[in-house]
Amino acid sequence: MCIFATSQDMKDIYSLLKEKILVIDGAMGTMIQRHKLTEADYRGTRFADWPSDLKGNNDLLCLTQPDIIKNIHLQYLEAGANIIETNTFNAQAVSMADYNMSEFAYEINVAAAACARKAVDEFLAKYPEKKNEGGPFVAGAVGPMNKTLSLSPDVNNPGFRGISFDEVADAYYEQVKGLVDGGVDLFLVETIFDTLNAKAAIYAIKKYFRDHQMKELPLMISGTITDASGRTLSGQTLEAFYTSVEHAKPLSIGLNCALGANQMRSHIEELSQIATCYTSAYPNAGLPNAMGEYDEEPAQTAHFIEEWAQQGFVNIVGGCCGTTPDHIKHIADHVKKLPPRKLPIIETELTAS
Repeated sequence: MCIFATSQDMKDIYSLLKEKILVIDGAMGTMIQRHKLTEADYRGTRFADWPSDLKGNNDLLCLTQPDIIKNIHLQYLEAGANIIETNTFNAQAVSMADYNMSEFAYEINVAAAACARKAVDEFLAKYPEKKNEGGPFVAGAVGPMNKTLSLSPDVNNPGFRGISFDEVADAYYEQVKGLVDGGVDLFLVETIFDTLNAKAAIYAIKKYFRDHQMKELPLMISGTITDASGRTLSGQTLEAFYTSVEHAKPLSIGLNCALGANQMRSHIEELSQIATCYTSAYPNAGLPNAMGEYDEEPAQTAHFIEEWAQQGFVNIVGGCCGTTPDHIKHIADHVKKLPPRKLPIIETELTAS
């Protein structure tokens, strides 16, 4: 069964989760794209002469365009988000190697957490009455990485792996250190398509707190069902995925990305029936169109998520790819008066006897 840390922040979020459905923010990449940034914008002055192309390295913007990232966080807070994610989806040394920037992974995570913290501070300064409501909380976002431990990158050699568990865990450990030093309130290991990568992230998080003799921060875990088969990319069913990670005793386990809310519904319903911790769900704004764009309107997304809430499936909701502050505002407005999912009592041999 999932348990909860006893830090003051955790008591706050635990109390809030018993009282209401919490709202997590929407897509960071979608909002960055609206700025139509150039290569020069990504480089800033510090990396003006960097030998590799940097456009597309969204996490780097925490160093080169921090005001843009902070203001995106602020827009989501204004829309009603209780939890905002740091702009660190790819901010570990393995993924940063694509830009020859592995050495900046730690610094980017510190800066990303600082951007989110500054947004929260400015939001609470503007709305001081919200200081006693609990939150908003900054979640350190830990993405799936661009290399996988369960699948071979060589179709002719299924036993080959492009990276080892220790290398993945070490990269995540450095990311965890940066996020903690930057001041996050909790961790979100998200968009999990390979559970072994997620296990390396969980291991790194817990090892960091053991090594530093610190109380663990709350941990949210969010997987990705990739298609109608109901499985992750590495082949696990939802129940198998849940069973593989529930030992981490997370604050919540949920689903995000890959699917729109309409396609995700049956999976969220299933998860709500087996999870002994809180459940989260932040789907895409529908499925991408022929141009790869997401065009589901905020009211449509909110309609689907409202129904999940009415059925008692969820504790934390929000949006992933294609969602905007408008989507989050509609979602927040639709669920604010609905009760959160109650944690189920799962019968075991001990409770049944």
